[in-house]
Amino acid sequence: MPILSICIGVALLLVLMLAFKLNAFISLLIVSLVVGILEGMTPNAAMASIQSGLGGTLGNLTIIIVFGAILGKLMTDSGGAQRIAMTLIKAFGKKRVQLAAVLTASVVGIALFFETGVVVLIPLVFTIAIAAGVPVLYIGMPVIAALITMHGFVPPHPGPTAVASVFEANLGKTLIYGIIIAIPAIIIGGPLFTKLFKKEDLEADIPKELFNPKEFKEEEMPGFVTSLLTSLMPVILIAIKVFVEIFMPKSSIMPVVDFIGNPAVALLISVILAIFTFGLNRGKKMNEIMKSLTDSVSGIAMILLIIAGGGAFKQVLIDSHIDQYIAGIMAESTLSPLILTWLIAAILRVAIGSATVAGMTAAGIAAPLVGATGVSPELMVLAAGAGSITFSHVNDAGFWIYKEYFNLSIGKTIKTWSVMVTIISLVGLAGVLIINMFL
Repeated sequence: MPILSICIGVALLLVLMLAFKLNAFISLLIVSLVVGILEGMTPNAAMASIQSGLGGTLGNLTIIIVFGAILGKLMTDSGGAQRIAMTLIKAFGKKRVQLAAVLTASVVGIALFFETGVVVLIPLVFTIAIAAGVPVLYIGMPVIAALITMHGFVPPHPGPTAVASVFEANLGKTLIYGIIIAIPAIIIGGPLFTKLFKKEDLEADIPKELFNPKEFKEEEMPGFVTSLLTSLMPVILIAIKVFVEIFMPKSSIMPVVDFIGNPAVALLISVILAIFTFGLNRGKKMNEIMKSLTDSVSGIAMILLIIAGGGAFKQVLIDSHIDQYIAGIMAESTLSPLILTWLIAAILRVAIGSATVAGMTAAGIAAPLVGATGVSPELMVLAAGAGSITFSHVNDAGFWIYKEYFNLSIGKTIKTWSVMVTIISLVGLAGVLIINMFL
């Protein structure tokens, strides 16, 4: 029975990752093979399906994810992120320093992976908090809220980009919807949530070993406009394509914007621009710039493999015709596919800890619902993304990154981080359902 096969597969995934601490990529391949065989595929057929899923997923996503990592690394190594942060803080003043920090994290978070964004911005959080005379978490929590929200909702981050490929969603529309939903999620999960705490509850001891950031001198950093435009260039190019598609679909410029608005092309253009603005124009030699590129790619190797593993699982579900079985069931179901997708991702997130695995697995299971119900694939992407960042606890690397950088107890980490990401997840689901009402 297909549903039983999926349940066995998900249970096996949990056992392999939680009990045996097996790598997520290897676990996903084993589960894909087991589910395929349970559904009547021969071992060779199941392996062929896995290979097809691996190749198809990486073929669609490798360029986007790699270029996204390169852009973020170049921005970090050049001081561009620091320039954006310090300029906004100066513009808003100390009284509105929290808002400045949120805007900084939101802008930087579009280009940087969550973990990279934390490394880049936490030293600035400490600096801002000390300079403004406010508790560390008063600045830190909204910054983290912005980073994790962008990571879960907005392409070209690996999670939403990979899930979009499973649902065959338009990345441009996903990006636009994602930003619309991210704004209230960040505000409610960040600045508004901090207001529920007393001042002393937001205090944290700054780890001395972590607060030794590279301070770029004024002359070492690129200008604010240069930093901002370069980091946002992928978003600008993709947004232009979406705008023309909606308002000028028969325009003569459509072929051009269709090309430059392709996510892979947009990121390629942005990386070439960044090599100049964040590198050559700052007096760096080409071999130094290329080292940043190499370092950025090596840091995302496992992310790519996990995403590929999720794609393999999805392909097995399709080739074993489980997708058709699920579509048949859901055709008569009254449960919203958006809520169901969010729920599957949320359960997997709590059980496994990995947002990427949770989102990809949920997408593989729920992919048939798009064709069966006619629901927006872009909103399905965001429903899976919202579910994948819900209640994070001790089995999630992000939990420990947050805990250690702010030097918190496990109890205080749950009280702040775990509740915060759950709020963001629920606001994200609400945003998805609201947008769905107008489509």
